[in-house]
Amino acid sequence: MLWLFIALFSSFVSSAQGSKQITMDDLWKNNTFRVKDVPGFNAMKDGAHYTQIDHDGKHTFIRVYNLETGKQEKTLFDNEAQKFGGSELNIDAYVFSKDEQKMLLLAEGQNIYRRSVLQRVYVYDIAAGSIKLLDYDKVLHATFSPDGQKVGFVKNNNLYYKDLQKDVVVPVTTDGEKNKIINGNCDWVYEEEFSFTRAFEWSNEGSYLAYYRFDESLVPEYTLAKYTGLYPEQYTYKYPKAGERNSIIQIKVYDVQKKLSVNANIGKETDQYIPRIKWTAEPGKLCVYRMNRLQNKLELLLTNAADGSSSVIYSEKNKCYISVNDEITFLPDGHSLILASERDGYAHLYNWDWSKQKLTDLTEGNYDVDALTGIDIPRKLVYYTSAETSPLERKLYAVSWNGTSKKCLTPEKGIHVITPCEGYNYFLDKSSQLNKVPVYYLRNAKGNVIRTLEDNSELEAKMKKYAMGDIHFMKIKGVEANLNAWIITPPGFDSNKKYPVLMFQYSGPGSQEVADRFPVGNFFWHQMLAQKGYIVVCADGTGTGLRGEAFRKKTYLQLGKYESDDQIAVAKNLGKLSYVDKDRIGIWGWSYGGFMSSTCIFKGNDVFKAAIAVAPVTNWRFYDNIYTERYMRTPQENQEGYDNNAPEKMAASLKGKFLFIHGTGDDNVHFQNSVMMNTSLINANKQYECEFYPDKSHGISGGNTRYHLYTRMTDFILKNL
Repeated sequence: MLWLFIALFSSFVSSAQGSKQITMDDLWKNNTFRVKDVPGFNAMKDGAHYTQIDHDGKHTFIRVYNLETGKQEKTLFDNEAQKFGGSELNIDAYVFSKDEQKMLLLAEGQNIYRRSVLQRVYVYDIAAGSIKLLDYDKVLHATFSPDGQKVGFVKNNNLYYKDLQKDVVVPVTTDGEKNKIINGNCDWVYEEEFSFTRAFEWSNEGSYLAYYRFDESLVPEYTLAKYTGLYPEQYTYKYPKAGERNSIIQIKVYDVQKKLSVNANIGKETDQYIPRIKWTAEPGKLCVYRMNRLQNKLELLLTNAADGSSSVIYSEKNKCYISVNDEITFLPDGHSLILASERDGYAHLYNWDWSKQKLTDLTEGNYDVDALTGIDIPRKLVYYTSAETSPLERKLYAVSWNGTSKKCLTPEKGIHVITPCEGYNYFLDKSSQLNKVPVYYLRNAKGNVIRTLEDNSELEAKMKKYAMGDIHFMKIKGVEANLNAWIITPPGFDSNKKYPVLMFQYSGPGSQEVADRFPVGNFFWHQMLAQKGYIVVCADGTGTGLRGEAFRKKTYLQLGKYESDDQIAVAKNLGKLSYVDKDRIGIWGWSYGGFMSSTCIFKGNDVFKAAIAVAPVTNWRFYDNIYTERYMRTPQENQEGYDNNAPEKMAASLKGKFLFIHGTGDDNVHFQNSVMMNTSLINANKQYECEFYPDKSHGISGGNTRYHLYTRMTDFILKNL
């Protein structure tokens, strides 16, 4: 058939098959298929060594190793030798000062939201062997000043720094108040949707502290019930839903010597976003990113730290939206920078000289650059990863600042996740393929492998003992485009038999579930289902990433429409295969994927027999404004886009079996979404199944939760598909 092309790959999965069956205990109790990484890998500034945390029971060390040989050279911290108040410290992580003479030892982490963590922080002077408590309370975002003499941090919505020489804490702000004023830390929606939480930055010379001030007084509140006692505790926080008010942002610059703050001039408009601030290479110059509420215009403001005056040095508009990224680096000449843009229809890197008003292409072609890995200033090189060879792959490249002499440093197939070492003489390369476990290589600047840090051979050997289904890529037709997909077939697959199919997807804007990496999403649970006789398929439909701007942004103003149309088309095309039982096709997903599986069981009620939606959005009116309005504009501007693609509005169409699952403590996709789905299904007199996890957040985890959750989903699939 012309619409279906299957590409087979040789693999350890299909060779030397074992007979053991995967159990829920393997997945959620015994951690049988743990993929090893390189924990705590921190390259040092000399470019020749790295440090990591080592454990021997309760004994904890921070040690220095040689990058090339992997040999241990010295111990920087030993919790049995370096104690605080006579007690051993159980540290979670550590951070060096710039000169590597001091460390912040981080302990007793307490998560607030996705990225914000309260921690007990200790300041460790390596040479002296002394340990001091930064503050008596747990704090957020402890960060050394460039000279290592001060540590900035946030407590109770105020920004402080501690002068380590004077042993004095200096308040930068005093007006912080819960659910009203936040200094130096993000509000909920900035943390979630602009992907950062520490909202202050030391200047390069340490003379200034630039920080955000959020006035969230007028932002609507949302209350979560926490079922922890006789009467539930009510947790209230600021959550701006689509079309609602945001925090009013000020960017302030604090002069450490004068102990005074000035306001950066970010314009008179207050209904806007400031998604990033970044110090430039020029002393006393701050770059402020300014974006309109529609998120289709981005400006970079060059701001004078002394008086807050600013001027626009770069501006970009888009007919849909601009995705905020960290791919901006200022060059030492003081008038140029490296940035990423989709201005030509694909994500590419450019050198922009605002003095000469000159834009130089560093990369070009019909492919997307994935990430800016780093800038080597002495060699005038830009390192980046891109999907140049295939949307399924990522390789590391180097190119000069003028766009010449491009070179691929990781020619091997698959996904390469790169961590540069100081000085760019070495790179840590996490390399994997769909059928090859991750291997961590140390590479030099020429791309040559110096040594292997971890090869996951233990996992590879263990997998050979289990009956694993074959997994390979396929191309399958959606409504219009050929879509990238992977398929897992049951062990002992017989093309003369007919099998039920479970489709898995996420489908969110710019996401990618189908890539040449290991493991792909929920791989081992999907293998368990394959052992039980199910084919599992995942297809990246319209709106997903690494195939250019037109493919990704087609869903603009109609989230859910084209994505679900593609998944329904995929299901229909799978049903035409001789070995697929077209009457037993199901779909599942989590978060955006739950929104999609909900939509599909309603819109595709003649195709899907069953669906599972975990933590789904059921109407974009219920979700936060930064994410939702980026793709949908406001409900006031786009009423039909919201209502025509809302699963809770489609409940009357349900024919198949439907299970939806939610944590009652989900601060991201509120439990309200599933409550409203319940209401709509009841009003439509439709039978369904649901499972709620008390006080669990969006990830629905902790204790026995995941074991119970996946057991519940497995039983539902076995019974209904």
